[in-house]
Amino acid sequence: MPFDPPADADSRRAIPPVICYPTDDLPHPDLALYRAARADAVRTGEVLVPPRTAACFTVPAGHFFRITSVQGPQVGDLNLWNASDLTERFYSGKTRALHGTHLTTGQRMWSSFPHLRPMATIVTDTLDWYGKDAFGGSVHDVIGTRCDPYTGNLLSGGQYHHCCHSNLTRALADHLEISLEQAELHVHDVLNVFMCTGFTRDTGQYFMKASPVRPGDYLELFAEIDLLGGLSACPGGDCSSEHSSDTASCHPLLVEIFAPSADALTGWSRPPANGYDRSHGR
Repeated sequence: MPFDPPADADSRRAIPPVICYPTDDLPHPDLALYRAARADAVRTGEVLVPPRTAACFTVPAGHFFRITSVQGPQVGDLNLWNASDLTERFYSGKTRALHGTHLTTGQRMWSSFPHLRPMATIVTDTLDWYGKDAFGGSVHDVIGTRCDPYTGNLLSGGQYHHCCHSNLTRALADHLEISLEQAELHVHDVLNVFMCTGFTRDTGQYFMKASPVRPGDYLELFAEIDLLGGLSACPGGDCSSEHSSDTASCHPLLVEIFAPSADALTGWSRPPANGYDRSHGR
């Protein structure tokens, strides 16, 4: 049963917040260097991700990859791994703690413990104009985990297989030629590319709304380490109504890889693994 508020309830609520992880001393990417390197980079490959499925791609360290909306508004769920060590993977929770609920230009996708280093840096976001809308929504979130068959089964009892979790599982299994059971262990929380989301002000629930993405919009990232990527073209399409659906209008997503010239990144080096000694007090 609810309790009556104490006499000092208002003063308790009025205590100002403190940022948990101030980023003033966080090393900032050299966007000017990256953009200069990107200017003369040449396209070396592409992968077209069909609607309601996923595909994998590789990006060498020091290269760029671009995710583009083609044909119609579409959101995508992005996983990243260290190409030579799948145990190092994108850490959405720590990325959220450092940069906030949504990512844009100049922010980074950070890797899991014990590595905790930049995996990729956003160099261009054609949707950065969107900002935060009147509902508290914004684009490219790291708060949604990915649509998955387990939650679907929990809520409706169904057996839907083309949600992003299953899409990424199949794509990784096929790419590495391993079993679904092995692949699923490596699928993790995503960057929701182009997805417009937030939390409701009254109940604090995760919401989605129609993505502002249009054909030609893109998110471009710089690979800080050798990457294996997995991208799912979400079965929710632009996520204006539901995110696990065989009826929503869905479209492909294009991934392109670009290689800069050999001397374009003078002064850049791959970030080392985190400097913590891992002794944990022992």
